[in-house]
Amino acid sequence: MFYQTIDILGTVAFAISGVLVAMEKRLDLFGVLIIAFVTAIGGGTLRDLLIGNTPVIWMRDLTYVTTIFITVILGIIFVNQLKYLRRSLFLFDTIGIGLYTLIGIEKGLQADLSPVMCIALGTMTASFGGVIRDMLCNEIPVIFRKEIYATACIIGGASYFLFRELPLNENYAYLAAIIVVIGLRLVAVKFGISLPNIYREERN
Repeated sequence: MFYQTIDILGTVAFAISGVLVAMEKRLDLFGVLIIAFVTAIGGGTLRDLLIGNTPVIWMRDLTYVTTIFITVILGIIFVNQLKYLRRSLFLFDTIGIGLYTLIGIEKGLQADLSPVMCIALGTMTASFGGVIRDMLCNEIPVIFRKEIYATACIIGGASYFLFRELPLNENYAYLAAIIVVIGLRLVAVKFGISLPNIYREERN
């Protein structure tokens, strides 16, 4: 129940980020729904296909599809209120990657994968819905820019395995790692921390 609650919260967060991007691009209702849908379930679908967990979870459990539909409707209705929240897209995207990183890791552990592969799976789960969203909306995905995005997922995922070695309740270790991912992303953006630029600026 705990993990499903986290999964649903991540679905809501990513669906809202998809709604905000789609409405910013002035897509029609169907377009908004599709962008919200692929943002929310894109990474999880790829994850399930890679580990052979088929049919993928949203095909077996309509809770996810229903959640996305309800989130899209509420997102459209309250879009003006969401826009009043400064950087609301960034906020929901950040919450989404924190929640989905750990969901992906949990799925990897259930598939008896090594910690390294679990972290890769968690990063993929958290990032690839946003990649599909940005590509469909003709944007360069955030993960391919120099922002701290996938890096936060990797560090947060690694911290989860460290927390598991401490005398902590498993749920607390889980929540602590989610906070690490979200915290790293927030701090990186707040203080302008980014990956090194590998391109030399041209001089006139």
